[in-house]
Order: sequence, then structure tokens, then C-alpha cells
Amino acid sequence: MEIPVSADIEAGYSEDTNKIIDNVLRTADVGVAGINIEDSLKKSNGLREISQHCNLLEKIRIALEHNGYKDFYINARTDTYFQRQNPFMETIERAEAYVESGASGIFVPGLIEDGEIKEITMNISAPLNVSSLPGLTNCNKLKELGVRRFSFGNALSDKMIAFLEKNASKLFECKDTAHLYEN
Repeated sequence: MEIPVSADIEAGYSEDTNKIIDNVLRTADVGVAGINIEDSLKKSNGLREISQHCNLLEKIRIALEHNGYKDFYINARTDTYFQRQNPFMETIERAEAYVESGASGIFVPGLIEDGEIKEITMNISAPLNVSSLPGLTNCNKLKELGVRRFSFGNALSDKMIAFLEKNASKLFECKDTAHLYEN
């Protein structure tokens, strides 16, 4: 059974367009079905200019197609909800531009308002991906709003690591394993 795997390549692990494209192609070469790539700057605060990020997305799409990866999924993440005071209109502008530039889907972490989610799904011609947050957890509700992809990031692994740390600390402190068998 094959399960498609998507890789989060953050902002591409470089500021150089050609290096980012090379990183994407190397990701595709190992069998990954798609990527998340964000418009955040890594060496400073802020977002890439829309035209700059669109140019990058276009070049990534062209390189993928020229190398036999026509169906490779580009999930273009915009961090407007993390970095802007009033992000809604800019999010729609960026999402539309990113789709026109070759993105397969749009990822908007931090988006939580039902009305804004619905409006964005109605204004972009690609699947919307949102991130699980307190109060934004129900997949059925999100599907009704038009969300097609849902990420829970590191929420589950953080919970498991905290559980392991708590129990390991208790084992070390008590020198007893009895608590591992309690309900």
C-alpha cells in the first residue's frame, strides 16, 4: 500500500531561488508526493514580497514539470495570520496569486474564524489547508466550511513527549514502576 507523504520544507532552506528549486527536486526524487513551502523570511521577520514568492512558485512548478513531476503537490503556506495585524484581505490576495503561480493548495495556519475560512474557500480555486488550534479541531465542521486539508502539526507529538517526560521523571524520582500500571 502506498501512502503519499508531504514534506514541510519551511521556506526552502535557502534564500537562493536555484538552491530552493534544487531542494524541492531532491525532495521529489526521494519519492515525496508534495511539499509545504512558506512565504516567511527565516533570517528576519516578515514575508517574502508577493511577486517574489510567486516567481519562486512558478520556477518550482516549471522545474518539477520538466523533471517528470507533473502531479507534485505544492502547498503554499502564507504566514499572514502570524505576521499581520489585519491579515484577511492580504491572505486572499496572496492565496489567489500563489494558485495562479502554480500552487496546488493554500495553507493558512492561524486562520480560525469560521466566516473568514468560508470566505477564503469561496475565493480561491485550490484546496484550503488550515492548522489545528484550540477551538479549531472538528474535521466535520471544517469540511462544511470548505476546508480540504487539515494539519495538526506537532500537537500530538508534543502531547506524547510531555507524557513520556512526566512518566520518566516519576520513574526516576520514585524508583518504582507501579504508576505505569494505574488507570
